[in-house]
Amino acid sequence: MPNQETICPLKYLSNTFGGKWKLPIICILANKEPHRYSAIKRRLGEITNMMLAQSLKELEADGLINRTQYNEVPPRVEYSLTIKGERALPMLTAAAEWAIKEMNFENAKARCEKCQSI
Repeated sequence: MPNQETICPLKYLSNTFGGKWKLPIICILANKEPHRYSAIKRRLGEITNMMLAQSLKELEADGLINRTQYNEVPPRVEYSLTIKGERALPMLTAAAEWAIKEMNFENAKARCEKCQSI
């Protein structure tokens, strides 16, 4: 729930999705299948463990992703989009389509090499 500082919808949007790694993480999870930490890290490439852990925690705190821990040996943790996260996908897809047009791509179906989802 937004607080007094984030009453502006655009500020809320920026706080929720801002930063270098949040949108790429959501993009990876957009295929609606759970991903393990190591798979997300591998797809993002140059992200540090600390930054990935922080970004995942923030996305979870904002209610955009689920963190599911399985009591196995070794422990297994998977991340997936919540319903709130899935509701954001059409808006993110529209933003990606806008970016494609502004980047003057001839192929309107161009997609991110890392996620291939949005």
